[in-house]
Order: sequence, then C-alpha cells, then structure tokens
Amino acid sequence: MDEVLRNLKPVRPPRFASVRSIVALILREMSATYGRSPGGYIWAVLEPALGVALMAAIFSVGFRSPPLGTNFPIFYATGLLPFFLYINVSTAVAQAINQSRQLLNYPRVTFIDAILARFILATLTQLLVGYLLLTGILMVFETQTILNLPMILLAYSMAAVLALGVGLMNSVLMTRWAIWHTVWSVFNRPLVIVSNIIFLVDEIPEPFRSWLMWNPIVHIAGLMRHAFYYSYEAAYVDVMYVFLVALILGTIGLLFLRRYYRDFLEL
Repeated sequence: MDEVLRNLKPVRPPRFASVRSIVALILREMSATYGRSPGGYIWAVLEPALGVALMAAIFSVGFRSPPLGTNFPIFYATGLLPFFLYINVSTAVAQAINQSRQLLNYPRVTFIDAILARFILATLTQLLVGYLLLTGILMVFETQTILNLPMILLAYSMAAVLALGVGLMNSVLMTRWAIWHTVWSVFNRPLVIVSNIIFLVDEIPEPFRSWLMWNPIVHIAGLMRHAFYYSYEAAYVDVMYVFLVALILGTIGLLFLRRYYRDFLEL
C-alpha cells in the first residue's frame, strides 16, 4: 500500500487554467456590462465626453480662459479622464466578489480571477475612452499643448494602481457590510471638487492646499496636466506617495480577502 501511494502523482490543475478563467470572465463581463444595453461601448465613451463638454460649457461662460492654456475641453479632459478611470475601475474591483458569487463556487475560478478580470476590462475600457476623447479634442481644437507620452502613461498607471488598491479594500468592506456601498458613494460625491480637476491646487491658499495633498488623485491630475502643458511644473506631485497608498490599501484588502472571502460568500 505504501508503495502504491508513493507512485501516485499529485493532481495538478491544468496549465494556464487561471489565464483561461480570466479571459472567460472578461468575455462574460463584456457581455453583461455592455452587451445588454443599446449602444454598449458607445455609452462608455459618451459619458466622459459629455462630462468634459458640460464642464467646458459651464466654465467658458464665466471665465475667459481655463487655469492652464487656452482650451477648456483639453484642460478638463486631462483632469477628468484619469479621475473617471479611478472611479470606474475601483468600483468594478470592489463589486467583483459580490457579482461573481455563483462563479466562485467552481473550484477552477478563484476570487483573484474575478478581480483581475474586472480590473483588466475596466482599465482597458477607460484607456480606450481616453484615447478616443483626447484624439478627438486634439483633432478638432488648437489646444497648443505638447504631449509627453511616457508621463501620460505614468499618470494612467498611477490611477489604475490606486483604483486597484482602493477597490480591493472596498471589496472587503462592501462584502462584509452592505451599507459601506452607500457610505462610500456619499464620500465620493465631492471628490471631483477637491481632486485638482476643476481648479488647480496651486490656486488654493494654505492650509487647505496642504490638506488636499493627502488626496492621491491630486497628484495624478497634476502629473497628467504636466504631461500636456510643458510650462506647468506641478512640483507638488509625489509619484511614490500614490503607489505607496495603493500598495498599503491593496495589501490589506488582499490579505483579508484571502483569509475570509469564503466566509463573505455565505453572508
């Protein structure tokens, strides 16, 4: 009997099982999120486009020129697009466990697969939206901006990593306490005002400016603006601070999910 047991090989999951699971989940999310509504992906583009257009229309009435440059649409697009990426991606990650409860009962599907699938789909969608909207603005208007592509990608990376960290932490809180979804929504409502999007943080007097520096989105928006406006130095931007906040939140959220997500599914 001992010899038989020694000859038995451990059962290993098929290679690339997680990759196949993630791809399948992405296709499922695409169908569920965009395939059931008229227009599908078109609405994902129209939402930020209308947001930028509304901001530009409102502030062009009261101001001769935006805080940077001469073009309102590109100024607000550079602030709103990474902000929309953060909001949409963090929301998608936070709801991954709750919206994949039935799938997580399958042994081949892990909570990491569900989170990565929603994170990848939401991030790619927002990158496509940003590319289409910025390209359209640059083609239609004379923005007088000089693009720094590596810095643009860095700003988007900061927004995506921060969204993942916040989403992982919120996934724990929202799965454990349903009321946290409402609390977080209320907390996020004034975020666009205090995130260096509508007004530049440079124009805000102390001590309020120092307080706003604790908001990671302020640094993301500042770097994005620096990537388009060469003369805007944005010396306050701290890239490592954003990544550190994302790492701390993401690590805490991941540790709690790894330990308790099975218990959360039974709630």
